[in-house]
Amino acid sequence: MPGLHHVEVWVADPDSARRDWGWLLPRLGFSLQQEWPEGQTWAADSGPYLTITTPPGVDDRGHDRRRPGVNHLAFQGGTATAVDAIMSLASENGWRPLYHERYPHAGGPDHYAGWLENAAGFKVEIVAEGV
Repeated sequence: MPGLHHVEVWVADPDSARRDWGWLLPRLGFSLQQEWPEGQTWAADSGPYLTITTPPGVDDRGHDRRRPGVNHLAFQGGTATAVDAIMSLASENGWRPLYHERYPHAGGPDHYAGWLENAAGFKVEIVAEGV
């Protein structure tokens, strides 16, 4: 069956990434599968996995989601209540809400989601199911 196998996100600061992503990913149903000094691999059930790492020789000028490349990762967030819970705690855990003045319908009236950005500039979208 075709589909996404995994995503590898390169970061400049593995300690900050471990803290930020380590708070968010378990709330989205991911569990830590592997860890090494430069990174971690997270998986949810039998689907695609996410590796966050600092490879040798990474260009540390910083991530800019506005440059060509990947703008953001969108995750299934469960119920609207679960998305609300993540959004309410995000600021205390390394993530800044984006488009918060239009939350939860910044993507349109039929799209219930929250957007977050961490200090490194990585953006995620947390989408509620069936809303």
